[in-house]
Amino acid sequence: MVILSWPVAFYLIHLEEEARVRRYKMAHNDRERTKRCNIITKLRALQVAIGLPFFFILLCLYVVPLGIHSPCIQEEGKLGPKPDFFGHRGAPMLGPENTMMAFEKAVEQGAYGLESDVHLSYDLVPFLMHDSDLRRTTNIREVMPNASFTHSSLFTWSFLSTLNAGKWFVQSRFKPFYKMKRLSKADREKAENQTIPRLTDLLELAQKEQKFVIFDLNGPTRKHPLRNTYVRHVVSVILASKIEQHLIFWLSSFDRQYVRNAAPGFQQVGRLFSIERLTKENISIINVDYKRLFYSGLRDYKAANITINLYIVNEPWLYSLAWCSRIHSVTTDNIQILRQINHPYFFMTPGYYMFMWLFMDSVSAVLIVTIFYFHWWRERKKEMFDNASIYTDPKSISLQKREQGSQGSSNVSTKAPFRVMESPWTLAALYPTLTKNTKKHPGTRHFLVVPKKKASEPEQAKKTIKPLMPQKDAVRQLASTEKSFEPTWDATRKATFQTALPSPKMNKPTISSLEILESETEPENTSSSEPSQESSLMFSTTSSIFSSGLLSKKN
Repeated sequence: MVILSWPVAFYLIHLEEEARVRRYKMAHNDRERTKRCNIITKLRALQVAIGLPFFFILLCLYVVPLGIHSPCIQEEGKLGPKPDFFGHRGAPMLGPENTMMAFEKAVEQGAYGLESDVHLSYDLVPFLMHDSDLRRTTNIREVMPNASFTHSSLFTWSFLSTLNAGKWFVQSRFKPFYKMKRLSKADREKAENQTIPRLTDLLELAQKEQKFVIFDLNGPTRKHPLRNTYVRHVVSVILASKIEQHLIFWLSSFDRQYVRNAAPGFQQVGRLFSIERLTKENISIINVDYKRLFYSGLRDYKAANITINLYIVNEPWLYSLAWCSRIHSVTTDNIQILRQINHPYFFMTPGYYMFMWLFMDSVSAVLIVTIFYFHWWRERKKEMFDNASIYTDPKSISLQKREQGSQGSSNVSTKAPFRVMESPWTLAALYPTLTKNTKKHPGTRHFLVVPKKKASEPEQAKKTIKPLMPQKDAVRQLASTEKSFEPTWDATRKATFQTALPSPKMNKPTISSLEILESETEPENTSSSEPSQESSLMFSTTSSIFSSGLLSKKN
């Protein structure tokens, strides 16, 4: 939840700041008009949809230890003895399962008993095999491929004893167990030479080492000669081995009454029967799956003083749970690891459990609050930075504009451009640097930026363009009009006016040339056109000078 609180806090704080900003930006009338369904309401609903489940789950996790009952939370003096081990098919992580090598390894690891599976051959020899066929644990596919799916009870012992039962364990592409360690060279050679053992071989080892034996007795197929009497035959084989009867844990429930009469010293083991049935059949030991037992009322069986053996327990934490639950023994594949556990995992006293619960809740709460505060602080800092960038001091803005204006004016050439005398009806004289689009709608703002000219351009303009000199009956120069404005000019306005009107090339004939031709051909009309041309020229010059003056004031 601490890791999950990071994105939750980010979105909740972000939505809160977004709603607050929108609320202050929205006018009062807009709030009343959109009171039922607006963006702020949606943001609030989204906050509730994200935040409410998160805090509800967090609260449940904080109080859930109150409802947890663990057998490992108890006083130190009430811990029961360490459960014993039954080697499941021997020690299958140290040798091939259901072979004498695996059972010997289990004895070396201190097993309390040995667990196996028994089948009957067609010639009435009990042998050890878990599967109903021989494909997985023998080389039947190499010896007799067509009979690989045949039930193992239909083979004679003379054939079964020739099969190899260990190469699959060594030469397999995949490990039989994920956590299995690599075998030594001697163990590999020994495992490759293993064969299928008989039940009497296991009984001899158990009698020699004084180990208990528990096994599942599998009935033969219908075509087997001992289909209905296989239990009696197996009991006779056990009694003939001269093993102590109390070392046998009899698990099969078929024909149990005969077993009680023939071998009264066998310890009768039941399944997950009811306590009434166990009492009626005089059974005091049960062999059950650990998952079924913990869901079926462990306390009732313990109260009835019934010995419990769990299978298959391979994980250390599960073995620790069985230890804390006062289980007597477990059947395991991982005997070499479980035997090294000297104290159950997660065992703690009630006082220590309460301290750890409150401590972890407090630490997680502090971390979650810190994460929420960090996101809130970052959003506030971001908002303050945005407000500072929007509400800037007007004096600093004007100062920046002046600095930018001074930098722009330094890049503009201060040399006076060459003037071209044209008629006031052409735009080339007043807007020499503008494009065609801006010539249609001229304004004072178009004179703010003047392209920088090369040093060779004024000289080229001198050679190619000659200023028009005043002639008789021609257009007058601008000197007369400029004199009227000289008293009001200052140095800045002169520089601006000069830089704002560069001299373009005269590529096209203007109206002035036509007027000169008309003045030569029609001298009688010259006197009448002079006042109009002069007045137009004075008006255009005055407007350009006035616009440049306003521009200099703005700068």
